[in-house]
Amino acid sequence: MIVRMGLLNRRPELSPEAFTRYWREVHGPLAARMPNLRRYEQNVVIDRSQLAIDHARGAMDLDGFSQLWFDDPATMDDALASPEFDPVIPDNDRFVGRIGVLVAQPNIVIPVEEGPLIKRMSLLRRRPDIDAQQFRREWFGFHAEAVSRFPRIAGYIQNLVVTRGSHSRVPAAYDELPIDGVVEMWFRNRDDLNAAFASPAAEVSQSHAKDFIAEITTFLVEPYRVV
Repeated sequence: MIVRMGLLNRRPELSPEAFTRYWREVHGPLAARMPNLRRYEQNVVIDRSQLAIDHARGAMDLDGFSQLWFDDPATMDDALASPEFDPVIPDNDRFVGRIGVLVAQPNIVIPVEEGPLIKRMSLLRRRPDIDAQQFRREWFGFHAEAVSRFPRIAGYIQNLVVTRGSHSRVPAAYDELPIDGVVEMWFRNRDDLNAAFASPAAEVSQSHAKDFIAEITTFLVEPYRVV
């Protein structure tokens, strides 16, 4: 499975409510027509704090994350080349001011429990002295094991970025979108989130994170499933 993620900033003249309404009611059904689409979720940012961690935060500010799942890169590329995708690009410009695109390989460490749940998403940037291969080894290895020991965690998925670009299919260099991974974590409520990150397991994972991650930029989001 492969997931295509859009990092969205709303147009400055739109309120957060207008941005969310257009995204759900107009853009969502339009993008859902793409062939080969296994799942499509919109995640509206509702909290931009660091959410219980003590780590350097990046400068990126977002209003939403889109997530579109495909079986593999080939079926994703076929969808992006389809006539159904053509109207998606100009429609983005009606409610999004800036967008970056990440294509990522998901690694399900803890399957997501049944809801109701809250969802926390984080952007990771590796340290400049750590290459992409070492980042993957550390993140998928020791770090995944450490986080899996968090108490009260209801789901944990690592998304390793494999390509970067824009919504108009144009590739982007690493310096244009310096993100190496996107974390998805679920909890029953904020008390469970705070308890998890106050645990001894979190002390281990956060200490290890400093060995290979330069920035962790976290958001609390409200997910909305379209497909």
